Amino acid sequence: METSSPSPPLLDEPAESKGPFSQLARSLRHRNFRLYFGGQFISLIGTFLTQVATVWLVYRLTHNAWWLGVVGFVGQLPLFLLAPVAGVWVDRLNRQKLLVFTQTLAMLQSFALAFLALRGIITTPEIVFLAFVQGVINALDLPGRQSFIVEMVAGPEDLANAIALNSTLVQTTRLLGPATAGFIIHFVGEGMCFLIDGISYIAVIAALLAMHINIRPPRMPKSVRAEMIEGFWYVWRFVPMRVLLALLAIVSFAGTPAISVLMPIFAGHFGGAKHGDTVLGILMSSSGVGAIAASVYLASRKTVVGLGRIIAIAAAVFGAALIAFGCSNWLWLSMIILAFGGWGMVMTFASGNTLLQTLAEEDKRGRVMSFFTMAFIGMTPFGNLTAGWAARHFSRGIDPLWGGASHTLMISGSVCLLGAGAFAYMLPRLRRIVWPIYRQKGILPEVAEGLNAGMQVTVPQR
Repeated sequence: METSSPSPPLLDEPAESKGPFSQLARSLRHRNFRLYFGGQFISLIGTFLTQVATVWLVYRLTHNAWWLGVVGFVGQLPLFLLAPVAGVWVDRLNRQKLLVFTQTLAMLQSFALAFLALRGIITTPEIVFLAFVQGVINALDLPGRQSFIVEMVAGPEDLANAIALNSTLVQTTRLLGPATAGFIIHFVGEGMCFLIDGISYIAVIAALLAMHINIRPPRMPKSVRAEMIEGFWYVWRFVPMRVLLALLAIVSFAGTPAISVLMPIFAGHFGGAKHGDTVLGILMSSSGVGAIAASVYLASRKTVVGLGRIIAIAAAVFGAALIAFGCSNWLWLSMIILAFGGWGMVMTFASGNTLLQTLAEEDKRGRVMSFFTMAFIGMTPFGNLTAGWAARHFSRGIDPLWGGASHTLMISGSVCLLGAGAFAYMLPRLRRIVWPIYRQKGILPEVAEGLNAGMQVTVPQR
């Protein structure tokens, strides 16, 4: 997988390509990223098949909101516990080989789910255990994938576009995967979703093996503990990173479970026992419509200027959408609201990812992305468990499960709105810190001239 060639063929066409499409997808000029994009498209559809099939299978076996929360909790808890250590290894290891290893393990995990489900012998404890195994794999895989993007595009000028385009890919498959899963589950069963997911990993593994990546220069590593501490203080002392990660953690804890763990309850309410699985796919795909719109917009942007304001607005829209969804009792209205919710969620996390990637120093990128993983996904298990408990605690009325889930969403949305307001309040201070750093890195050459003429700001101590 490594190559001794000093300059692999990273670009297939000149950087001066014109036209709206070339701007929207300009990072696809890079051969490595193009390979990754194609492989991930196939693999991620399988991932969302498994995601929907898992929550529906648990709901079908238990009809219990608590178990939905438990499965979500154990599946993502390793991301919170192991991400700091994983970030150290991501900074040390060959990320290309690392991803081949983690994707192979994930493929075997999906095949194990398929084997048990297709034979009709799967139980809830087995789902919990395999969800935990996937969580351990993801703890290393997710920060590795986020950090690997900068190596695939081989230059800072297309990094923001590559991150946004990767988000577009995720959201497109989020739209296709759940809708497809609903029909597969209805006609064939959950086991077929797991089997297709396992097969889909072959595409991304083949793409990774076909890449030509420049070998990063070796560095003298410290102890794992020392590098963990170094990464923590690097993030903590840099105020923009600390504040941004705090907002992402709040939104992830309070809001993300509403789009995932509690959705089978709403699907059961709108579709009943006969059509609930199909409605689940439709609801989750509805959020994907707004998510795709957000991702395409971010991919079309030429600069990172203004992303802070976008994050504040998007987090507020996400919170408002959760409240509105909790109040809705009509399927068509809930689908429209979920589109706005998907827009707000993806705009918040994809913009936050872009800012963190552009601010991070290369030798600490893996550790920064591990903290992003903790904030984005690592807080979700606690939100899953809390959401499952709250949905059961607030259950009442003619449809108690739906009533409890609705009240939970209203509370979750309110928390997201408060977090967005706090971030917006701090935004002017964060801008004064970030802009000189971007100027120093050459990320904003067109802005740097105006800044030099209009103001003199020193780079703060980090």
